[in-house]
Amino acid sequence: MNDQICRVQEVTLGRAVRALRIENDLLATTILLDKGADIYELIYKPKALDVLWKSPWGLKEPGRDPAGHAPNSEEAWLEHYAGGWQELFPNGGDACVYKGVELCFHGEASMIAWDYEVTQDDAKAVEVRLHARLRRSPFSIERWMRVEAGRPVLRLRGKVTNHGGEVMDYMWSHHPAFGAPFLSGACRIDTGAQTLVVDDAYAGTHNPLNLGARSSWPLAPSGSGLLDLSRVPAAHQRRDILAYFTDYETGWYALTNTELGVGVGLVWPQEVLPYAWFWQEMNASPGFPFYQNCYVMAIEPATSIPGQGLVTVMHKTGAHRTLAPGESAEMTLQAVFYESTSGVAHLSEDAAVTLKA
Repeated sequence: MNDQICRVQEVTLGRAVRALRIENDLLATTILLDKGADIYELIYKPKALDVLWKSPWGLKEPGRDPAGHAPNSEEAWLEHYAGGWQELFPNGGDACVYKGVELCFHGEASMIAWDYEVTQDDAKAVEVRLHARLRRSPFSIERWMRVEAGRPVLRLRGKVTNHGGEVMDYMWSHHPAFGAPFLSGACRIDTGAQTLVVDDAYAGTHNPLNLGARSSWPLAPSGSGLLDLSRVPAAHQRRDILAYFTDYETGWYALTNTELGVGVGLVWPQEVLPYAWFWQEMNASPGFPFYQNCYVMAIEPATSIPGQGLVTVMHKTGAHRTLAPGESAEMTLQAVFYESTSGVAHLSEDAAVTLKA
């Protein structure tokens, strides 16, 4: 009998989807190897609860689903979007033409296969290194993922490198999307951000926010007065919004289900990721791909805003990042589970949780 607390193993989801499972005594996560190294599952074991959203159309299985002929990269990305948590690089949001090639919607790194190697596998900890080389730009991307025995923490360390002979611009973010049964009207958002900026172009069909508005979190102006965005709408309360957290004292947020008594938080260095995109699709958008039948929310630590593609960011906000030939950039990000019915006052850089009274 294998009583090792920390484990890593390659598994198959469905009939043909290669994945890697990493776990300790408190959490388990599953990574899709052939599709962007997506974090498809993030499970809190004491409550057998996966906090990540799953799309109703599910995993696209190689050899079983038709290849399809999506007319653009956004449709292709959404067709392959099974839910979970994506890493978006070197583009975010709208596709754009940069240095003679189209950078696809949400970035090439989130669509291609990644390789992996196990760097530690014992009772105390498991760590894997995932890596890929992009084709449409001269970048490589690496991600180390680590769990340690007795800690409800998933640690990520990322690195991107410019292998080209010229300066390259980029955007880089993480896109964890949360869904039911964890996500509900009983969820509350706490964060170290001071300000919320509403996207100036995303009108949506059920967007109550004033486009381009800037306000102090958690209240935002709407057509019917100030709206408390720290309270997550229930599934029957249609809403679709895109906004951005900024002015972080420290880079963190926590999402607590006050009825289930469990939450998940993310913490990161705000000097590396000074923003977080805030997306809610609450059974609101008609037509492809959501058909008013998807209840999902994401808060996405990011280098750059707005989510309108790299070229627009370069011209509109200058919030993109740049790497010289041979230069690398790194980030760290930690996800932590906790139990609470009241929410979180603070997450420290080592993922220690201070609960609200």
